[in-house]
Amino acid sequence: MRDDRRVPRAAHSFVREFDAAPAQTFCVEQHYLLCVSRGALRMEVDGTVWMLPPRRAALIRAGQPVEVTISRPVTSSSVLVSTSFAPPTPAALSVFELSPLARSLLAECAPWGEEAGPLDDYSTAIFRALVAVTWAAAENRSPAHMPSGRSPELRRALALTESLMAEEPSMVDIARDVGLTPRSLARRFEQEIGMTWRAALRRLRVLRSIELLATTTLSVTEVAVSVGYCSPSAFNAAFRDVTDTTPSRYRASFAVDPRGPDPA
Repeated sequence: MRDDRRVPRAAHSFVREFDAAPAQTFCVEQHYLLCVSRGALRMEVDGTVWMLPPRRAALIRAGQPVEVTISRPVTSSSVLVSTSFAPPTPAALSVFELSPLARSLLAECAPWGEEAGPLDDYSTAIFRALVAVTWAAAENRSPAHMPSGRSPELRRALALTESLMAEEPSMVDIARDVGLTPRSLARRFEQEIGMTWRAALRRLRVLRSIELLATTTLSVTEVAVSVGYCSPSAFNAAFRDVTDTTPSRYRASFAVDPRGPDPA
């Protein structure tokens, strides 16, 4: 007779707490569905940085290396699914909205943890339903992402721009610090990430503000000042351009939705 305890599950669920940590790279052999209920994660895949705040999910393709940075403690719910159980993911990494149905299914998967052994008919049906719902939702990826550049000079320029965003950074100073002329640096921005330095600064400020809205109790005005905006209206306009909503409404979306349980 076969010992079912030695048979790995085709899918399993778990909830974990993570302390703040610098950038680390991880890679798993299964498709990875990750949902944050507290805090926010910064994730980089294939030259693009994504922000994962609460009430959204990240779907990571099996075997895909992901660099993750945790600025403050995070609580997450995750589901790992074998490649034989689920179809290929729509992209190497997708960050997307979690519908009430998806949250309900994720919560329903909680009893089936990492222990070995086959799933029964009910748990198999629940995991398959979760896969169907979230794989479809992952086609509509969040706009909260930013190219990270290919060359060391541009990556350094982006890091400097981000570190100085609360002030009024100067492209001339940043170009000097990375060893390029302003014209050469401007050309790198256009060629490598398809945007101007000023547009990149604006996008970096919005991504940072998403993280602050998710991980702090700062008011929206305080968040705006923290990322370098003196005018609330300018901050709202920049935020709306990226997310299609206001900072206040975006933060409100982190709250528990009475139509669906919080999986974590």
